[in-house]
Amino acid sequence: MNHSAKLTISVVIPAYNEAGAISEVVGCVPRHRVREIIVVDNGSTDGTAERAAAAGARVIYEARKGYGSACRTGAQIARKSDLIVFLDGDRSDDPAQLERIVEPIIRDQADLVIGSRIGGELEKGSMPLHAQLGNRLVVFLLRLFYGVRITDIGSFRAVRSRELFGLGMEQMTYGWPVEMVVKAARSKLRIQSVPIRY
Repeated sequence: MNHSAKLTISVVIPAYNEAGAISEVVGCVPRHRVREIIVVDNGSTDGTAERAAAAGARVIYEARKGYGSACRTGAQIARKSDLIVFLDGDRSDDPAQLERIVEPIIRDQADLVIGSRIGGELEKGSMPLHAQLGNRLVVFLLRLFYGVRITDIGSFRAVRSRELFGLGMEQMTYGWPVEMVVKAARSKLRIQSVPIRY
């Protein structure tokens, strides 16, 4: 049975001064799989919004600073889709791997899927040691307290819209990705990691 034809997907890309990368990121999203690409411009001063629009994205402006603030605004716009995929606009996430991220949800094996940089191919110098150690600590605590078996808390992720809006997300800064996993775990959602290139 082909579930994939039934599920609509929106991509949300929070962006702040990513003019050098945003066109390529938007251009690499597999268009045949997504309903829309939403770039949330978080006060850029370098022409990020114009480049994103020229590349074919729908651009939304969010004046309130913060990664979580931009993600939440994008999610509100995307909420009519079945799935929302979040990825960064600086080329650290490879949008071409979107199929891999959404597959477990399409197969009804997960509600939240996180692309794992640790479990996949980590390009040399792409993730500093302190970031790797901090990430491992958070992953360890999530396993300890919530039994969540993931290997990373990266930004490239897919989540069912209805589940995301049931979480009551509050973090408006860089705490957003961890908050999502913690609240998903408390809500007994099915959480998976899939290896990706980073």
